[in-house]
Amino acid sequence: MNAHIRKITAVIISVLMLAAVFAGCGASNQPSNTNGSESKSTGEIKVVTTIFPIYDWIREVARDDVHINLDMLLDNGVDLHSYQPTAKDIMSISDCDMFIYVGGESDKWVSETLEQAQNKNMVVLNLMDILGSNAKEEEVVEGMQEHEHEHQEGEEEHEYDEHVWLSLKNAQLFVQKIADALAKVDSEHADAYHTNADAYSKQLDALDAQYQQAVNGAAVKTLLFGDRFPFRYLTDDYGLSYYAAFSGCSAESEASFETISFLANKTDELGLKAIMQIETSDGSIAKTVRDNTKTKDQTILTLDSLQGVTADRVKNGETYLSIMESNLGVLKQAIA
Repeated sequence: MNAHIRKITAVIISVLMLAAVFAGCGASNQPSNTNGSESKSTGEIKVVTTIFPIYDWIREVARDDVHINLDMLLDNGVDLHSYQPTAKDIMSISDCDMFIYVGGESDKWVSETLEQAQNKNMVVLNLMDILGSNAKEEEVVEGMQEHEHEHQEGEEEHEYDEHVWLSLKNAQLFVQKIADALAKVDSEHADAYHTNADAYSKQLDALDAQYQQAVNGAAVKTLLFGDRFPFRYLTDDYGLSYYAAFSGCSAESEASFETISFLANKTDELGLKAIMQIETSDGSIAKTVRDNTKTKDQTILTLDSLQGVTADRVKNGETYLSIMESNLGVLKQAIA
């Protein structure tokens, strides 16, 4: 975050804090609740998160605990890389009991927001910090179109892959940490949180085993994306290799002739029957790759990276598990 944005953020926070002081015991602002819960009441635990996977994990750990007030900030289809917090978002974080976020390059705005927060006893979880040395640096594989990183003062920075939620193994770790954190802010229900987390972790583990079984029996062990590639944590879990137009955090949207040619030739060389894309793609790059192969008959398949799950999709019953189960079906087609 540059100095100008930091100043703007600080001014917004200061104005909101001042407004909160003058509001006193008047009518309270009700936080936006994707789960439809009502306004904050005495003894209610306010939990705020950024992205859908974390939101859904909290729902699974809290289950029917009605005094959990859960707010998902990225619920309108904007993905993590494009998101900028609104004044309302900043205020929602400021007085919450627990805040959970990814913690990568896209979340640089968080540190200043937390410094200005009203609730100094807030429990904060950063998924990248939880992973620690198991967080993966972004990599550029053969044929991938590189994007320029912005470095402060010309220093070389290591940019880490933020898409940590796409590993079912990581998800099991995060769910246990969420249970621990909820137990810390709400010790009265600690046993229930841990029981729910254990039950959910078993579901995650079972799906993880299904992914491994599918890969073990696969004819093809390589995925090719005519798109960004946010699935490195998933492919690494199961020993799959990949080629892609761009890295997962790239802002590029136009593929060069060289990139298209490489991917088309690699599709021919490996005899791939599918070209992959992610859910936010308009399909143009994948189609252009296919049009430049010898057979021009590959199926274009879409894997969902869960980056822009909307409130409407949540209301329609989609869950982290249901989307990852759908992804498994797509993966089976790709590697058959």
